[in-house]
Amino acid sequence: MMRTVIKNAKVVNESEIVEGDVLIAGERIEKIAQNISAQKGDKVIDAAGKYLLPGAIDDQVHFREPGLTHKATIFTESRAGIAGGITSFMEMPNTVPNALTLELLEDKYNIAKKDSLANYSFYMGASNTNIEDVLKTDPSNVCGIKIFMGSSTGDMLVDNEATLDGIFARSEMLIATHCEDEATIRENTAVYKEKYGEDVPIWCHPLIRSEEACFLSSSLAVTLAKKHGSRLHILHLSTAREIELFDNTISLEEKKITAEACVHHL
Repeated sequence: MMRTVIKNAKVVNESEIVEGDVLIAGERIEKIAQNISAQKGDKVIDAAGKYLLPGAIDDQVHFREPGLTHKATIFTESRAGIAGGITSFMEMPNTVPNALTLELLEDKYNIAKKDSLANYSFYMGASNTNIEDVLKTDPSNVCGIKIFMGSSTGDMLVDNEATLDGIFARSEMLIATHCEDEATIRENTAVYKEKYGEDVPIWCHPLIRSEEACFLSSSLAVTLAKKHGSRLHILHLSTAREIELFDNTISLEEKKITAEACVHHL
């Protein structure tokens, strides 16, 4: 079995940075310790002065396969991810066709099984009409249910209150949400179309999908999660006000409601 010993690295692991060594046997990290002795035949890498980070997990990627492969594929984007230190990804359902049935979701897994260079999982997409398919999703290999609470791609807007309540009440899986209030978006869109016609300037985007639209939708998601005890993760927060919705005094092990910001938004 091929062994690699990385020596003298600044190992970033479990909230600490400790200078030490890492032993990799085959494709598995076998040991992290001080002064690991190399054996004859081992590949030794001196990482003195360098940081050694664990592989990162990207919980929101858009790999464009199937249907949009002129932009990217599961193979090309998993390769790019690995080049940047992403060893696991969770991919979104707004491909073409949208992953709104178990059969379409399985198609993506079959592609990844053949082509992905990284660990993978795929979100099941929700719509206003596919709740029964959503509830049949297997939590053992599907990372979560993705709900677009503001309009995005294809038939993936979920703004029916009964559907939302049903998913939060009945799903035992992680629910990941894109939170923008659709009614607010439509009202704002009408205002700016009245002013500019069909060619609304791009700088109006954050005014149409406004801070209020974000906060209203995030508030609703948190309210539903608390009501039903759901596991909720709100993706790509974009306003400071939304931070008020989350309690950081709860231990990570007990948390059922979490959120994130996109690095490129910052």
